[in-house]
Amino acid sequence: MSKSDERLRIAHLAARLMAEDGIEDHGLAKRKAARQAGVADTRQLPGNDEIDAALREYREIYHPDAHREQLTELREIAVRAMTEFEKFNPHLVGSVLSGIAGKYAGIQLQLFTDDIKAVELFLIDLGADYDADQTSFYSGETRITVPLFTIDDDGVEIEIAVLSPRDERLPLKTALAGKVIERAKLAAVEALLAHT
Repeated sequence: MSKSDERLRIAHLAARLMAEDGIEDHGLAKRKAARQAGVADTRQLPGNDEIDAALREYREIYHPDAHREQLTELREIAVRAMTEFEKFNPHLVGSVLSGIAGKYAGIQLQLFTDDIKAVELFLIDLGADYDADQTSFYSGETRITVPLFTIDDDGVEIEIAVLSPRDERLPLKTALAGKVIERAKLAAVEALLAHT
């Protein structure tokens, strides 16, 4: 089997694991798929883009209606949340935006504001139970650590990263070697929802 055939096979195995087992982490799915395929050389694993392409194909073949319904529901929840947080300039990121959200997917939002405390007070005023933590992004080689609030919307986890307005202009990544995070404002998510 050629190296490209091996990569493709692992990409499809990883896509199946993500679709059927609800794995959201590409790295974990790749490693499990490589083990299943008996591949010891992890330097030749497929990229996340290759797995995403295989995942879209898998869902289109095996679960087209169920996936569309789930994605529509998640995007509707995202629009509701973004509307609530509108004064903090919300952007949708992650698998709900890209359309590859799995059955256990959560919603990831980025807010851009100078007043982090106002976000927390807003959550308190909403009466939302939330967990507070931190998360990191990279802009070039610079690591940016920001507050992360997690709330539950009827069983759907919403992660809210709070960044500075100047960070909106930066090409942010979740890992140093990762790709730039795609973001969408409310109007763009509403347009996506209309075409889901």
